[in-house]
Amino acid sequence: MTSTIIPTEMTFFSRFENDILSGKKTITIRDEAESHYVPGTTVDVSTYEEGRWFCRLNILTVEPIAFNDLNNFHAQQENMTLAELKAVIHDIYPGIEELYVVNYALVK
Repeated sequence: MTSTIIPTEMTFFSRFENDILSGKKTITIRDEAESHYVPGTTVDVSTYEEGRWFCRLNILTVEPIAFNDLNNFHAQQENMTLAELKAVIHDIYPGIEELYVVNYALVK
């Protein structure tokens, strides 16, 4: 019997902090290793670079998506263009096709 540990923390590149805090960025797209967030849970969020805490997020949904199925709606939720979104994902996860959309809400 294996049990999955429910994540209680999430990191973002510091360049995304303002968009998250302002509510302009409402999703994150991750690979399978970071797909185990559970809807209904709350995570502490810090910067990837420094590990500096900056907010808490409620996890709303976690849904699989293929890279080629990303669209303008996802880009809007990420507060960028579709071309920018695909470039960022390609930089972080080169060659990956299977991704997960984690939808969240800022804990006020």
